[in-house]
Amino acid sequence: MARNERSDAVVKIEERQLGATGLSVTFIGLGALEIGRDWGIGEGDARTRPDETGAAAVLNAALDAGVNLIDTASAYHRSEERIGNSIRHRRHEYVLASKCGEHSDEPKTFYDYTYHAIRNSIRRSRDLLQTSSIDVMQIHFGPEPQKVLDDGECVRAMKDAREAGEIKFLGASINGDVLRRCIDSGDFQVVQVGYSLLHREDHDLISRARDKGVGVLIRSCFAGGWLTSRIATMPPEKRPPKAQALLDLCGGDPTRLYALALHFLESHEGISSVLVGTKSVGNLKQAIQLLGEAANEELLARAKSVV
Repeated sequence: MARNERSDAVVKIEERQLGATGLSVTFIGLGALEIGRDWGIGEGDARTRPDETGAAAVLNAALDAGVNLIDTASAYHRSEERIGNSIRHRRHEYVLASKCGEHSDEPKTFYDYTYHAIRNSIRRSRDLLQTSSIDVMQIHFGPEPQKVLDDGECVRAMKDAREAGEIKFLGASINGDVLRRCIDSGDFQVVQVGYSLLHREDHDLISRARDKGVGVLIRSCFAGGWLTSRIATMPPEKRPPKAQALLDLCGGDPTRLYALALHFLESHEGISSVLVGTKSVGNLKQAIQLLGEAANEELLARAKSVV
């Protein structure tokens, strides 16, 4: 597997092919949920989205660090708007992915997968993102994902949007049996999967996607923050037992835990990119630096046996 390259202490992020799309994406991408919507574990500022200036700083810092993939969604409230306002002038530097089906009604969201709702949502996302075309548009599945596929309106609307040049590739954000169905359908060129050292159920489906030429993006790669330094902000009795076991394995060092979680993901060749969801420039740079270091294979093997 190709390793990240170092030059004057600056890490060059490994790039991987996004399935058969022809797009090359950095192994670390930016998950732009937290720049637009309150999210995450903890209280107060830990969950609160940044202001416009803070969001712009994160987006530009990501591009400056060499990240070339940004993933957002209509349901992320202000995220698409902030991306458009902050980095539209750098559009040539990044692959842009968004989602449809779950719609923003701040502070809430709602689901609507009818044909016209999806077409209107895609056009609105494109306008907010201030781009002529969105590279990857993914279904943001809700409570009844099988029904969404059975009805067919959402996929039909996405295909028509592709024909109109509004989007380039179709994607789906889902796990389990519906993930398998999406991979096998031939309708989707990209899937987004919840997968981490704590949640490895879809390991084989990621390999299946790779074998079929479907690109794989990873969300929830740090189990909602439990595999990052945020775990140290929560009292031990509120930490998931398996996350605590991994932290103990790392000698109680959250930074070692973070590195372990990253190297676990790096070891799966079916993964195209890992979406680091953050509103912190420091967190993003730390992820890039840690991934540039050699993996502790012995510790990684022990961690897999613990979970």
